[in-house]
Amino acid sequence: MTALSPAEWEVLLLSLKIGAVAMAAVLPVAFALAWVLARWRFPGKVLVDALVHLPLVLPPVVTGWLLLITFSPNAPLGSLLERTMGLTFLFRWTGAALAAAVMALPLMVRAMRLSLEGVDRRLEQAARTLGAGPWRTFLSVTLPLSLNGVLAALVLGFARSVGEFGATITFASNIPSETQTLPLAIYSALQVPGSDVQVARLAVLSVLLSIVALAISEWLVRRSGQDRARRVF
Repeated sequence: MTALSPAEWEVLLLSLKIGAVAMAAVLPVAFALAWVLARWRFPGKVLVDALVHLPLVLPPVVTGWLLLITFSPNAPLGSLLERTMGLTFLFRWTGAALAAAVMALPLMVRAMRLSLEGVDRRLEQAARTLGAGPWRTFLSVTLPLSLNGVLAALVLGFARSVGEFGATITFASNIPSETQTLPLAIYSALQVPGSDVQVARLAVLSVLLSIVALAISEWLVRRSGQDRARRVF
């Protein structure tokens, strides 16, 4: 199997760029939602939980269509973002990043929520008893204890965003050098006779990225459990 061609390197770098931007945008949203679902009790919590996890069970094409009718230039929100912030998503790499962020969100929220729920609340109460305020308790107790879980969620979300296909092709299309990420490049190559070698290269690259992401995530989860055990004992 030969080395990646310049066009394939471009696809890889674009995929990594879209994944990184998607994670930077969705991380604070995912953590806030995980915190609300893990720590708050309020009417309608089950509905909020269901809406957050909806992209996990909806067909990705439907998610892409919902993004299309929400963020297109003709939609109220899309038009507002374009006028006020200069943000356009349709047929742009920013649209691919948005689709990747939306599809990765429920996976990240679920992992972060489990990490926050695993924090011993008695340690937080002890910090408050010793005079620490809410923010100091969060920064000195809650965040360190849940950090590895949050990082594991970030790695999983990044891998999910790099592998996103259905919502991206529906919302941002499959445009070389603009929105064509690894899955879309594999799909395009499959349509061309005699491109088996290119498909194999890109597929192996996708598998390697996924394996690395899963290994790092598992290591972070195990480390999180070990850190909590050391703090308790």
